[in-house]
This record gives sequence, C-alpha cells and structure tokens, in this order.
Amino acid sequence: MNTRMRCVTTAGAASVLLVSLTACGGVLPGGSSDSNAPVRKGNDVKIGLLLPEKETARYEKFDRPIIEKQVSELTKGKGRFVYANADQDADLQNEQFQKMIDEKVDTVIVDAVDAHTIGAMVKKANEAGIHVIAYDRLAEGPVDAYVGFDNELVGQTQGKELVAALGAKATKSSKIVMINGSPTDPNAKDYRDSARAELENAVTVVESYDTDGWKPQNAKANMERAIAALGVSNIAAVYSANDGMAGGVIEALKDAGVTKMPPISGQDAELAAVQRILTGDQYMTVYKPYPDEAATAAEMAVRVAQGRDIEFESLASSRTDSPTTKQIHTASISVVALTRKNIKETVIKDKIFTVKQICAGKYEAACVAAGLK
Repeated sequence: MNTRMRCVTTAGAASVLLVSLTACGGVLPGGSSDSNAPVRKGNDVKIGLLLPEKETARYEKFDRPIIEKQVSELTKGKGRFVYANADQDADLQNEQFQKMIDEKVDTVIVDAVDAHTIGAMVKKANEAGIHVIAYDRLAEGPVDAYVGFDNELVGQTQGKELVAALGAKATKSSKIVMINGSPTDPNAKDYRDSARAELENAVTVVESYDTDGWKPQNAKANMERAIAALGVSNIAAVYSANDGMAGGVIEALKDAGVTKMPPISGQDAELAAVQRILTGDQYMTVYKPYPDEAATAAEMAVRVAQGRDIEFESLASSRTDSPTTKQIHTASISVVALTRKNIKETVIKDKIFTVKQICAGKYEAACVAAGLK
C-alpha cells in the first residue's frame, strides 16, 4: 500500500509559503513502483516567462523580478530563467513562444496578448513535452494550469464600489459609462459582465466601449465619444476596467472642463492610481496582490518541470474551463477594493509602495489629510 503526502501552501497578503522539499521530496505521484510516473528532474530546470506588455506598470516592476527570484530560490540558483515581453503584439509573442520551444525550456509561464491566438503555440509546446502555465489570463490550448485572480470578483468589486460611491444618487436615472478592457483578453469580458450585473441593479449603463490593447490613449478616445454623446453633466460615474485607462478617462474629463470628478473605478493599484485616489480624481482601484500570484506561478512552473505532481496540484486545487480545455488546474488569488480609507492596510502594508513614494511632491498635502504622513 502506497502512502501519499499532500503538501499544502497558503497565500498571505504578500508572500507564499513554499512547499517543503524535505516533506515532499521523496514521494512520486502514484508511488515509486508506478512505471508511468513522471521522470523527476533536479534543480537544473529551465523556466520561460512571456509577458504581454509594458503599459501596465506591475509587469516589469513586480511580476518579472518576483518570478525570476522565486525560480532561482526554488532551484538553489541552478535553474535557468528566460524572459520576453511582447509589447502588446500577439504575433511577436508567438515568435517569442516558438523561440522558447526551440530552446527546449521545461515550462513556459505565459500571460497572453491574445488568448485565442496563443492556443496554437500552447499546443505546439504540449506536443514538444513542454509544460505551459497560463498566467493572469486564461490562454486557450492544452495548458497545464492557470494562475490568476478571481475575475468575477474583480468586476463585482468595481461595480459595488461605484454604486456605494454614488450613495443616494444611485438610481435608475443615473447614467454610467463603461470603459472596458481589450476584446482579445478573456479577463476583460469577465470584468465587464460582472461589473455590469452589479451596476444594473442600481443604475443605468448608457455607453459601453471595449478598449483595444488596454491602452490609456484609446480609453481617452472612448471617453471623449461618451462625453460627446451624453454631455459631462449627465455622467454620474465611469467604470474603467484598469488604472491605466482610468488615467485616460480622467484626462478626457479634464479636457472637457470637469474639475470635480465623478466616481471612477480602476484595477491594479498602480502608483499613479493610488495618488489619484488620494487627490480625489479616482475613487477606487482593485488591489490584486500580484506578489502572491507571481510566486505561486513560479513555484507551479518549477514543480511541474521537476515532475513533482503532488506539490504542483496542491497549489492549484480549483478547476477552470477554457473554450478549448476543461477542468484546468487553477490557483485563484483573491482581491481587495482599495479606496482612500485603506491605502495603509493594503499597498503600504504589503510593501508594494512606501509612504515616501506615494507622498512625493504635490501629493504630500493629500497624504497628510489621509493620515499617511
């Protein structure tokens, strides 16, 4: 009779407790007598990371360095890390993926520019015996696992917070503009649909735009269209799917002469967004503890590359379906609504930003008023 030990990790606000190699190192899935058990590898694994763009500050500042550091620590400095960023170009990302296949990496962590387009490359990797972890966006194709945030919860949080910000003004006569994310990103649809369901319980969505590439300049252009259609005085609140686009929305409103902003949502807790929240230009953002997401993805990538399936599966206890693949192992990370009231308890506590970074220059007075100095 074979005895299996399941190692469990728990994700905190800014760290992941790694599975103990001592506790699990000697146990093969199915027991050592199973001739079909995957071949174990040591620390000499090669992990690839494909990120989609640089417009969103988190990717280069947090995701890449955290994953690279975690791979090094998990492999005692013996693992190799290969990286490429697609700058929002799906064709370029396919080329980068092909290069990683040619280099025979053991696992690719991919945050897809286009979740559908990348599916063919995921299939090629699978056929080459390379594992694929879909990161932050659920790629199509036979991925081994998906690591991301609860997308429906993100949208629900954004919608609920906008309604709460409107207070007594949250009536069916209140007109809401939705500036949604990229149509090539499956997460954007989840955010949009979940937020809209919350909003339409209390207010009326009158204009809704998908935004190519999540680009702030495209969001600004969409907001200018909404202003032209409605007039600034008739816009009660603006749903912006992320912080970069919220910046574009605010620029469009300011160009139209607005000095007191309506409630505007966001996502990612970027530094500029936190500062806008302090000054009142943006109402809220969704803080997604991406250190947890990045560390979890790195550990999953290393463990599956090493053939440590029990440890790999313990990190991904949920299941998700994509348009092409059912019951994908999933690690789902929760999120927090960040407003002016809880900056200290979120991004400062988790050391995403320091008070000095947030309160620099013209933001000092707003920080004092918010109790951050």
